[in-house]
Amino acid sequence: MRNESIYFDYNATTPLDSEILSIMLQSLKDDYGNPSSIHHIGQKARYILDNSRDRIARIWKCKPSEVIFTSGGTESNNLALFGAARHQKSRGNHIISSEIEHHAVLHALEYLEKFEGFEVTWIPVNSKGFVEVESVKAAIRPDTILVSIMAANNEIGTIQPVNRIGKICQENGIIFHTDAVQWFGKEPVDEIGQFNADLVSVCGHKFHGPKGVGALFIRSPLLPHPIHFGGAHENERRAGTENLPGILGLTEAVERFTKAPVFDRIDWIDWRLELRAVLSRMEGISIRSPESNCLKNTFAFTVRGTDGMTLIANLDLQGICVSSGSACSAGSIEPSHVIKALGADKEESSSLVRISFGRDNKREQLDKLVHILPSVIESSRL
Repeated sequence: MRNESIYFDYNATTPLDSEILSIMLQSLKDDYGNPSSIHHIGQKARYILDNSRDRIARIWKCKPSEVIFTSGGTESNNLALFGAARHQKSRGNHIISSEIEHHAVLHALEYLEKFEGFEVTWIPVNSKGFVEVESVKAAIRPDTILVSIMAANNEIGTIQPVNRIGKICQENGIIFHTDAVQWFGKEPVDEIGQFNADLVSVCGHKFHGPKGVGALFIRSPLLPHPIHFGGAHENERRAGTENLPGILGLTEAVERFTKAPVFDRIDWIDWRLELRAVLSRMEGISIRSPESNCLKNTFAFTVRGTDGMTLIANLDLQGICVSSGSACSAGSIEPSHVIKALGADKEESSSLVRISFGRDNKREQLDKLVHILPSVIESSRL
């Protein structure tokens, strides 16, 4: 029988906050109108939509028209990249990004490169997983139109110097996008302008909001080309009837959990140090999360002699839920592109384990993980 569940996978998704769930359920019941309808039921829905946009704009200190609601982080990234690249194509076709971006960015840029005539320069990272500002600066060309660098990495937790990269882009008249999906709820957001970005991607379910809803900040007067067609919704940037209960849930989560980050617990620094101490005594273990400039809740490592899926399955048998950087597709394991970018070989890149803490984790849960982790690693190597 499976042990009681211990969830250490908060970078993948978070439980929906119970108070936000109650607000959303009430909205699902009462706010059934279409915000585009002109009758009073539709206009009630329109008020909720406009008020939600205003509330987020107040937190971000931006114009309400600069907040575009989407279906999540993937769509926000796709809209930012396809929309900005196509909008700027008359100025050039060169794009800069990093080797450790989320697949929602990597695959979008690979599509632009393969099918639409764009050229992408992939910036390498150093051995700790950081993008060097000077590397971005050196890659800029006269035909560079777009730079996309994530704010914080989802696999190993590195926090990138996006503010400085954004400043360089501003000085060179280049649009800058940052995938900030892992930033919100984990690092402070005093205002959206702190990223120095023209486009910022956000996803609700990463900080106790609902799945299926996100947002894209688009700095005025930029008007990237839409990727959805069929209506003038979202300031003509994203066609489709708005997911009103989801947007309301996202708004509540932004207000409650991002300005003062819900993931900001000082004891997690000690938890990471304990895990580092335990694993550093074992052969064939490489700690992949940096000690500084890293998300407090994220700890990642690789193990020689096994693979990530085996490790995760064996931890799951003990009731502990963690993630791997590997994606299982049709029975095959794809090595983590992030770990490969750090200079690891294929074996290590296939053995990533990511532990990501959250607000509901307790000290005794960490104690259990620390206690059983060495034996699980050893048994996974057999």
